[in-house]
Amino acid sequence: MNAANDPDAGSPLAFPCSFPIKVMGRHEGDFEALVVELVSAHTGALPEGSVRSRASSNARFLAVTVTITAESRDQLDNIYRSLTASAQVLFVL
Repeated sequence: MNAANDPDAGSPLAFPCSFPIKVMGRHEGDFEALVVELVSAHTGALPEGSVRSRASSNARFLAVTVTITAESRDQLDNIYRSLTASAQVLFVL
């Protein structure tokens, strides 16, 4: 594929690459499982050790970091769209 037809040509990332996605929401229900479900819909099964969670100091919020092997900018955009469409997700970084 030449650069004119490559949708990732202008990206500062070189695909595939390791890419952490941090997702924050209220620490209620099974927020971590929700995040894993939404991300893995675009990546397939996540490898062991790719998900880390940390509760806020008052335990009201949970930050879930999922490190994926990003294959394209389009894949990342789709993951971010899925996450931000969820009412339980407050922020995605």
